[in-house]
Amino acid sequence: MNKLQRGTSEFRKANLSLFAGGFVTFSILYDVQPLLPIFTKEFHVSAAAGSLTLSVTTITLAVSMLITSSLSEAWGRKRMMTVSLLLSSLMVILTAFSPTFGSLLGFRVLQGIVLAGLPAIAMAYLGEEIDPKSLGVAMGLYISGNSIGGMAGRIITGTVTDFFSWRIAMGSIGVISLILSICFWLNLPKSKNFTAKPLRLKNLFISMFRHLRDPALLCLYGISFILMGSFVTLYNYIGFDLLAPPYRLSQTLVGWIFIVYITGTFSSTWMGRLSDRLGRRKVLWIGLVIMVSGAVITLMTPLIVKILGIAIFTFGFFGCHSIASSWVGIRAQTEKAQASSLYLFFYYSGSSIAGTAGGFFWTHLGWKGVIGFIIILLICAFPLSIILSAMKPRKLQTN
Repeated sequence: MNKLQRGTSEFRKANLSLFAGGFVTFSILYDVQPLLPIFTKEFHVSAAAGSLTLSVTTITLAVSMLITSSLSEAWGRKRMMTVSLLLSSLMVILTAFSPTFGSLLGFRVLQGIVLAGLPAIAMAYLGEEIDPKSLGVAMGLYISGNSIGGMAGRIITGTVTDFFSWRIAMGSIGVISLILSICFWLNLPKSKNFTAKPLRLKNLFISMFRHLRDPALLCLYGISFILMGSFVTLYNYIGFDLLAPPYRLSQTLVGWIFIVYITGTFSSTWMGRLSDRLGRRKVLWIGLVIMVSGAVITLMTPLIVKILGIAIFTFGFFGCHSIASSWVGIRAQTEKAQASSLYLFFYYSGSSIAGTAGGFFWTHLGWKGVIGFIIILLICAFPLSIILSAMKPRKLQTN
């Protein structure tokens, strides 16, 4: 079957469309993150409770992806992704009108459900439609859309909230997302290497069990939990740290701290290319060491040094995620959408569980406690990566 290769117009359209899709998904998913200190004050809740505005979305997203990826096997990749993006954009506009903290959480739960239609399916689409030699670059560009979307969502909500309100900020995210979702719909090439299958829930559980029996995939799933858990924990509570003494930054400046996401845009593409040449194992190890180093640097008091540490941490995270996520698509020889959805299930479960748990470390131990928690998580990733490095690649897998 013909697959899209670098240099062709169809390859560019696919990558730009999925870049836009990733932008929309992650701007909506993380637009509440810089607002956590505001939610704690406006709704009179603790830091851990405030973090639920993100955690409930990521956990429902994780669970829903297990279903939507299977629905895409019957209904088609592009259709599912398009409906997901359009509904998500409309939902975030409705969220801006939440009258209570309970209703805010309710809307965020619904957002998690409708957002689930893109992430796992996008990874499966890339695995099916992109030539293996170009997959590292394509996956890196998609992850770049994720990082820029996450960055833009945080910056927009932080800045607009300072000048107007968090409700207007979320409404603005919804309008921007709706425009980009329509562009996605009009430009993404139709699947050429996908054959629809009848929807059978029994087969869903059988295929998931098959993936969970693969030790290499289990290691990758564990690494995804750790990567996202540590990443979200850092970004959930850095705002609390920077709004407090000795920094006392404004909400706008805290929002603009997320500009360091641009390092993730570079690292996901660069490390994706590097892994195509040097192998995924080596580059994954390098990325983990970079994350630990960045986390340690944030313990230093000078603001510029702290921001540098966040940037280094972000650089390592997006590089690791790009490598691990593309590795899943290559390791899974069948039911790639389910394999990807399981990866993202663990990924977002890490976001929900660790992201909320970090609130207790912040409350009782401050920023040092948060970083200590993150370092413990990352240390756990090293034995998994060592086990993964000992696994023999499956047939047809290139490494």
